[in-house]
Amino acid sequence: MPSTRFHRLHRLALVLGLSVSITTPLLAAGPPDDLVLDGDPEVGRLVANDRAKGNCVACHIMADAEGPGSLGPVLIAIQTRFPSKRELASQIWDATLKNPEAVMPPFGKHAILTQQEFVDVVEYIWTL
Repeated sequence: MPSTRFHRLHRLALVLGLSVSITTPLLAAGPPDDLVLDGDPEVGRLVANDRAKGNCVACHIMADAEGPGSLGPVLIAIQTRFPSKRELASQIWDATLKNPEAVMPPFGKHAILTQQEFVDVVEYIWTL
C-alpha cells in the first residue's frame, strides 16, 4: 500500500512540475499584449504613494512624494528613459526581465496590483 501511495504522489509531483515549467515562461513574458495602457494618472499617483499598495515611494524619489526612499532610481524624465509606455509597463510588470538581480517587486507578474491599478500606475509614472 505505501508503494502505491508513493507512486501516486510521485506522479502528482511530476504533473505539477510540468505544469509549472509550461506556465512559467508565459508569466515571465511581461504584461499581456492586449492590455490597454490607458490609465488614470491621478489614481496611479495615489496608488504609487500608498504605502499599503504600490508603495513606489518606499524606494523611489518622485515628485510630491512624502518621505521617499533612495534605493531605486529617481523617477523623473521617464519618457527619455523608456522609448514607449509598453517598455515602462514591462519594467514595472517584472524588473528582472532586464536585470535578474533587480530587487523591485514584480507588480504585474505576481499580481501585487490589480490590472487597473497597474495600468494607472504605469500612466502616472509615464507622466513623470
